[in-house]
Amino acid sequence: MIMVLIILAINIVYVTFFTIRMILTLKGYRYIAAMVSMVEVVVYIIGLGLVLDNLDKVQNIIAYAVGYGIGIIIGTKIEEKMALGYITVNVITADVDHTMPKLLRDKGYGVTDWGANGLEGNRSAMQILTPRKDELKLYEVIKQIDPKAFIIAYEPKTIHGGFWVKSVRKGKLFK
Repeated sequence: MIMVLIILAINIVYVTFFTIRMILTLKGYRYIAAMVSMVEVVVYIIGLGLVLDNLDKVQNIIAYAVGYGIGIIIGTKIEEKMALGYITVNVITADVDHTMPKLLRDKGYGVTDWGANGLEGNRSAMQILTPRKDELKLYEVIKQIDPKAFIIAYEPKTIHGGFWVKSVRKGKLFK
């Protein structure tokens, strides 16, 4: 029973590090990802050695598999808390008076807005860039202003130029 718990714990730790390393790599944090991978590979070798030495018991293999699944869940939860990178939010609203863009700008968001046409007439369209850690707060602000706003979000790969980038670098984004 102790071997099962050890294998489970080692695989949870290994896969958590693996998941975080992959996300860091995809987000462009290659040096931090390299450091995480050094810990990851040591844990992996120890865990794999224990499993291979104990393949005669099915519960060890099950512990390895369960630990793998739990490690992925924990790794993605940690990444959600880290909230690396930025999110671009496109919003379409019936607010053709452009009240929402002004209110969002007053809160420190970088907003580009333009007139648009939808199935039911004129609309206001906006593009907003924000750190991922502030994503849910932005959604709440938008929904308070217009509960019927249409919102689409995605992660930009590259960001260059504009007042917003300068504000982020100076640490002065939100008022």
